[in-house]
Amino acid sequence: MQSLREHFLEGQVIPAQPLALDNNRKFDEKYQRALTRYYVASGSGGLAVGVHSTQFEIREPQHNLYQPVLELASETIDDEIGKLPRAFVKVAGVCGSTPQADKEATLARALGYQVGLLSLAALKNASDDELITHCETISHTIPIIGFYLQPSVGGRVLGYNFWRRFAEIENVVAIKMAPFNRYQTIDVVRAVIESGRDDIALYTGNDDSIVVDLFTTWQFERDQQKINRQIVGGLLGHWAVWTQKAVAMLDEIKIVRNDSQMSTRWLTHAIEVTDSNAAFFDPSHGFAGCIPGLHEVLRRQGLMQNTFCLNPHEVLSPGQSEEIDRVYNAYPHLHDDEFVREHLDKWLS
Repeated sequence: MQSLREHFLEGQVIPAQPLALDNNRKFDEKYQRALTRYYVASGSGGLAVGVHSTQFEIREPQHNLYQPVLELASETIDDEIGKLPRAFVKVAGVCGSTPQADKEATLARALGYQVGLLSLAALKNASDDELITHCETISHTIPIIGFYLQPSVGGRVLGYNFWRRFAEIENVVAIKMAPFNRYQTIDVVRAVIESGRDDIALYTGNDDSIVVDLFTTWQFERDQQKINRQIVGGLLGHWAVWTQKAVAMLDEIKIVRNDSQMSTRWLTHAIEVTDSNAAFFDPSHGFAGCIPGLHEVLRRQGLMQNTFCLNPHEVLSPGQSEEIDRVYNAYPHLHDDEFVREHLDKWLS
């Protein structure tokens, strides 16, 4: 059987799951289950649950949804994968102070999750020593994915020295890079190469540079030798929509990315994907509409009833719906509406 590390290193599409609410803003199990079925049917290699796209508010006492959301996703994945067995990884979002993060990691393992995506957003003032101790502690409970989250949506700057030490933690299986910053992305890749950890998979979370990240050969020296690495896959909120086409894209990239005669059309495709992401993630308003933007696409496809978030103030930004209209019309080859229409009734049953 393929190991967890092998699965990550092979390169996977791992969507970050949104949260479905009914018209009373209550957890909508029917549509949540349909979303999970959609991601499995699309051919994704895993699903990240309890992460930013799932809304961090699920942890708040008045909602208390962290366990129900993770539990439903895990059970649904088992049911769907059981029908046609293949490798699939369950990723749980893990965040907060060390006691909270360890509690979440323990629960995730009990619910069948193999790995935790470890957010450090709550430790904004911690030193590198404190951060490394935190990460090591959680890695004893569950294998971890490092997470470089951009500061504009709650992350913090993490320098080369942190990532160089992080790469030495034995139970790190992957790193998701989402600083939306080329300098900071380079810090992570260089740190991993120089650490000698060829078993840590590199994943893009840079929604503004998905295709370019996946095509780039990253080269740095280690022991006076040039070492090449690829960002092999993505763990992305952007891939929570139009997922079936994302899987097809990554499959094609794996085939052609080492071709010296690679078509320059891929550079055009990279801009199309980034332009679509801008409509969904709303950078023109400081990413205020990033979660409702995903909801709007899923609502149009019938995979959600509405665009509601647990925070009632989190809504589509002015003009965002029109921007989604524009990218839908401009890039019909990127969406998977036909695939969703074909299977939606079954997923909602």
